[in-house]
Amino acid sequence: MTTPIATVADAEPEVRAKAVAQTNTLVQKLWNYCNVLRDNGLSTIEYVEQLSYLLFLKMVDEMAEDAWEDDEVTQIVPEGYDWKSLVAKRGVELERHYRAILDELGTNPGTTIGTIFAEAQNRITKPALLEKLVVELIGREQWTVKGTDLKGDAYEGLLNRGASDTKTGAGQYFTPRALIDAIVDVTQPTVDDIIADPACGTGGFLIATHTYLRNHRMNGLSAEKRAALQRGDHIRGNELVTGTARLAAMNMLLHGIGTSDGPSLVTVSDALAEKPSGRHASLVLANPPFGRKSSISVIAQDGEVEKEEQEYDRDDFIATTSNKQLNFLQHIMSLTAIDGRAAVVLPDNVLFEGGAGEKIRRRLLSEFNLHTILRLPTGIFYAGGVKANVLFFEKKAPRADGKPHTSHTWVYDFRTGQHFTLKQRPLTRAHLDDFVAAYKPGEPLENRAASERPDGPWQVFTYDELIKRDKANFDITWMKDPALEDADNDLPPEVIAQEIVQDLLAAVDEFKAIAEALGGEVAEEE
Repeated sequence: MTTPIATVADAEPEVRAKAVAQTNTLVQKLWNYCNVLRDNGLSTIEYVEQLSYLLFLKMVDEMAEDAWEDDEVTQIVPEGYDWKSLVAKRGVELERHYRAILDELGTNPGTTIGTIFAEAQNRITKPALLEKLVVELIGREQWTVKGTDLKGDAYEGLLNRGASDTKTGAGQYFTPRALIDAIVDVTQPTVDDIIADPACGTGGFLIATHTYLRNHRMNGLSAEKRAALQRGDHIRGNELVTGTARLAAMNMLLHGIGTSDGPSLVTVSDALAEKPSGRHASLVLANPPFGRKSSISVIAQDGEVEKEEQEYDRDDFIATTSNKQLNFLQHIMSLTAIDGRAAVVLPDNVLFEGGAGEKIRRRLLSEFNLHTILRLPTGIFYAGGVKANVLFFEKKAPRADGKPHTSHTWVYDFRTGQHFTLKQRPLTRAHLDDFVAAYKPGEPLENRAASERPDGPWQVFTYDELIKRDKANFDITWMKDPALEDADNDLPPEVIAQEIVQDLLAAVDEFKAIAEALGGEVAEEE
């Protein structure tokens, strides 16, 4: 079962405006009911999980209703466990049947339906509240609207709101959409790319690349290529947490990616557990989860073992470390195909940490072309105190002369002098326009030009300059924040207060890193 590849962006301006208004209305309606359920003990993410189950049932029902009489319709959901059987009941009987449906549909591993219903449980234990959600909210909407992403946008809107639910830690699975869009715009996916995200969260990068392909690569595409694009043949998602993979699968389905009864586009597994197998990815986009320590250790080429509960036996890793981000970087370096490219969001410690970090950075400069680093501002992630960067690199075959593949690395400082908060001054795509313009997507690196002023945000460093830095440190700064020198700056007090909090949290994280490097034990936060 599929829906046509199209987007509301293709519509006339007045149609788009109406569509956006409809989406906002729907998001608000769903959010209002979320508040009711939160009063009854459900978190936002738990509510969105329940929406996922019900939306899937309703969409399958709508697609069957829309089929022509002579169309061959696959029975995706067993008779008696479908939407019609659910809405025919009320009260306690509806709640009991809902639980039976969840049990039945969770037995399809390897498919989209199996990913969505894996380990599914009913969290809405009050029959009256469940009945209202089924009958009045889900039942009254048409969710498979052809030619738009409205329902997907509404669902994603709820996911973004859920990221602020600090009790569940949901924010760790979200990357700001403005940043995702800028990264996709500069990496310019093609229909021939195999696109992977080994820590896909709720699917933000995968959805954005698919949207880019629809908007920029559809002209002249054969029917076969279009069908493959819609099936999601080009997508490889991986997520450790079953519940988060469920949200990713539903998010992609609502955006017209994949099929209800087709192979799951998201694998639920520990991406770091083994080296990549099968076809490698020509484009890897990822924001691995924040947090320094892995709960397991790694055996690498150097033979060292850090004793913990489980081991990663990765002979493709050059260094042994329990630093989660360093391990993800090594994994992505292996996952990327020769002549493939990658863009990875990583915290500052990856740029300066010694030991394993230095080994990995030296390998990145030598065996890959690390051509760009984007320094990100604070205040754009839900995880507090995060100072992060985006590393852009290409994988190359070994050179016969043994010389490094990196000759120059361009660094764009989008941190110094930038002041963002999640609510008062959120990051938008327009804030990244200057970076995208400086990057010159699709052009040779030789066409780039550094900022005219030596204290400008766009500077270039040679391989020799980087490799000679202490521990091959990539944490390069040269700009001064004018707000720190101007007592009469216009920053609102709430922005200043938020930045103080972010700096303190970042400092705590850096002290933890020092303690760990010295062999000390650092208590994990609850």
